[in-house]
Amino acid sequence: MSKSETSARSARAKALAERLAGRPVVLVGMMGAGKTTVGRRLATRLGRRFLDSDEEIEKAAQMTIPEIFAQRGEPEFRAGEMRVISRLLKENDLVLATGGGAFVNSETRRLVKDGAVSVWLKADLDILFERVSRRSNRPLLKTADPRATLEKLIEDRYPIYAEADVTVLSRDVPQDSVAADIITALLNHLR
Repeated sequence: MSKSETSARSARAKALAERLAGRPVVLVGMMGAGKTTVGRRLATRLGRRFLDSDEEIEKAAQMTIPEIFAQRGEPEFRAGEMRVISRLLKENDLVLATGGGAFVNSETRRLVKDGAVSVWLKADLDILFERVSRRSNRPLLKTADPRATLEKLIEDRYPIYAEADVTVLSRDVPQDSVAADIITALLNHLR
């Protein structure tokens, strides 16, 4: 990247940080959309702290998400998720990656809408399935046909994710490119 490109990139990130005025940026979307990876890069570019709500839930519960699902069930996991996200949204200058089901919960969605700017990282089924197939820690995909399960989750969740303030496509490009797309989308949204 040339010196002028780096300078322009830096100026755009600074302009966005000013427009956000400390409000958290919350990334929503399906598992495998790249919320954590892109979120870390976005936070670095904005000079913000990055947190992943799933990691924070595991710390609070002192167990892994698959363990929470197995021992306490999804409803108890969602209740804990909402409490953790509610606490995190009180922090300034934060980029927060949420779990795939967080924004689907109407109460959590309201908290995000009231206290943050939300970005839906939207990816197509093939990209998501290829990414999630690399890891076995996805409790909702422990089914006879994980691809069909993922397809059903997309069908159910995409209309809800569409309520996010902005939508950015997650695709097979360097994650820095997706972070740059988010900065552009947020600058346009916060005009």
